[in-house]
Amino acid sequence: MDIKEYFARISYQGSHSKPDLATMSDIVQHHIQAVPFENLSIHCGERIELDLEATYNKIVRKNRGGWCMENNYLLSWVLETLGYDVTLLGAKVFVPELDGYPEEIDHLLLRVDLDGKSYIVDVGFGMAYQLWQPMELISGTDQPQTPGVFRFQEENGTWYLEKVKRKQWVLKPSTSTSPNVENEVCRRIYLFTLQPRDIEEFRGCNAHLQTAPDSLFVTKSICSLQTADGVRALVGWKLTEIKYNYRDNMDLVEIRMLADEEIEKTLREKFNVTLDKKFVPANTSKLSLF
Repeated sequence: MDIKEYFARISYQGSHSKPDLATMSDIVQHHIQAVPFENLSIHCGERIELDLEATYNKIVRKNRGGWCMENNYLLSWVLETLGYDVTLLGAKVFVPELDGYPEEIDHLLLRVDLDGKSYIVDVGFGMAYQLWQPMELISGTDQPQTPGVFRFQEENGTWYLEKVKRKQWVLKPSTSTSPNVENEVCRRIYLFTLQPRDIEEFRGCNAHLQTAPDSLFVTKSICSLQTADGVRALVGWKLTEIKYNYRDNMDLVEIRMLADEEIEKTLREKFNVTLDKKFVPANTSKLSLF
């Protein structure tokens, strides 16, 4: 594991001599535009290992992506190597269709303490709810980023992350999301506490999410990547490309259904992903990712 090899993977050529906010923000930006959020291993008959060296080999050497327990675990190693004070945290991801949160943690994120302030760093959420920058851990303050306005709300030691949604200009409305999701003004993303976690606490979650029949990651194949001005995502056979703030606080959304023979080429050209094993797309869950 070589930090220079990681920097080459994310095309980062900036300074990293001083562990400051600007450097961390720049690394985060490069990571999310180079490393997809994806669960393709599950749909290729591969197991997702909760092992730092295996994750490093997968993401850095094989040019793959990963989910939160891969992307954020790898980033924690990167930041610690550079001298940052990093703590693993566990979150519960909000499920809009169920209007609630799961009982157990199902998301790994990072807390970084720097110059007397705390920041939440998360390069492992993907889709349109991916943070583009570290967020200062303060409650009730809007923190605008390119994807939209994010904020934390704290209640009795529990922190809630939410995003104010823009309107969407969908080029083909017939293939859009369900009306209840479209009409949201603000989307809750996840809740978490500041209880420090050990990576071992995520082993059960890592196994469950890739094997449970009702797991979102089993029912949907997902690959999303942030771009210079938006995000693109392949969920099953549906390719969605979003350009943020295209005009008048409105995101431009373009959706296209792909044929089987287009999938491999799309992964390679749009996400820079080449798979070793046969990939079988899946999209049987009605849960919305946008």
